[in-house]
Amino acid sequence: MEIENETAVITVTEFIFTGVTDRQDLQIPLFLVFLFIYSVTVVANLGMVILTKMDSHLQTPMYFFLRHLALIDIGYSTAIGPKMLVSFVVDKNVISSTKCAVQLFVFVTLIISELFVLSAMAYDRYVAICNPLLYTVIMSDRVCWVLVAIPYLYSTFVSLMITIKIFKLSFCRSVIRHFYCDTLPLLSMICSNTRDIELTILTLSAFNLFSSLLVVFVSYFFILVAILRMKSAEGRLKAFSTCGSHFTVLVVFYGTLIFMYVQPKSSHSFDTDKMASVFYTLVIPMLNPLIYSLRNKEVKAALKRTLRK
Repeated sequence: MEIENETAVITVTEFIFTGVTDRQDLQIPLFLVFLFIYSVTVVANLGMVILTKMDSHLQTPMYFFLRHLALIDIGYSTAIGPKMLVSFVVDKNVISSTKCAVQLFVFVTLIISELFVLSAMAYDRYVAICNPLLYTVIMSDRVCWVLVAIPYLYSTFVSLMITIKIFKLSFCRSVIRHFYCDTLPLLSMICSNTRDIELTILTLSAFNLFSSLLVVFVSYFFILVAILRMKSAEGRLKAFSTCGSHFTVLVVFYGTLIFMYVQPKSSHSFDTDKMASVFYTLVIPMLNPLIYSLRNKEVKAALKRTLRK
C-alpha cells in the first residue's frame, strides 16, 4: 500500500483479514471443524446435484430448483471457505484488492440468487398443492428456467453495482475485521462519507429480502388454506411433509440475513456479525442438502436406487 497524502487516505493494493478469532489455542481446532463443514457442504451439495440430475424420478420442477440451490450453496461457500481456512494456518492472511472485489461480487451475487430461488421454490410448492391438475402446465421447463434466469441476471447487476461503488472509494486502512470481503466491514474502512452507499445497500437488501419473502408468505398462506380444507388426514400430512423441508430452510436462511443486513450500521457488532456470517456462509449450505435428503422420502428412495446400481 502507498500513502498518498497527510489525510491518511491510502491506496490499498491488498487487505489483511483478522479472521474468525485471534486466539492461538483455537486456530487448529477451528481449522479442523470448518474443514469438516466445508467438505460435507461440497460433497452433500454435489451429491444432490448429481442425484437430481441422474435419477428419472426426480425430474420435476421442485428438484430442478433444488439442484440450482445446491449449486449456489457450493458457489458461495467455496468463495468464502478455502480463504477462511487459510487464516487458521498462516500468520497473516492477505488478499489483493482485486481478489477481494471478486470475492464480494461472487458472494453477493449468489446470496441474492439464493433468496429468489427459495421464493421460486415456495411458488412451486403453492402450484403443486393448490393447482395439482395444472402443475405440469404451469411449471413448464420454460417457466422454471425463467424463474432462475431472472434472479441470476438481477443479482449479477446489483452485485456489480455495489462492488464498483465500494471499490471506487478510498480506504483509510487495510485490515478487514472479518474473515472475508463483505460490504459492512469494507464500508467501515472507507475514509469518505458512506451515507449514500449505505443507503443503497440497505434499500436493496430490504427490497431483496422482503420482496422474496412476500412471495414466500403469499404462497404459504394459500398452501395453509388449501391444507386446512383437505378432508383427508393423510392428504394433510403429505402436504405438510412436502413443504416441511423447504420451510425449515427458509426460516433459518431468512432469519440470519435479516439479522445481518436490515439493521443500522451503529447496531452492528463485528464479533456478532462474524458468528452470523459463519452460520450462513458455511453451516447453512451444509444443512440444506441434509435437510432435504433426511426429510424427503423421494430423495432417500433415489439414493437407495443409485447405490444399488
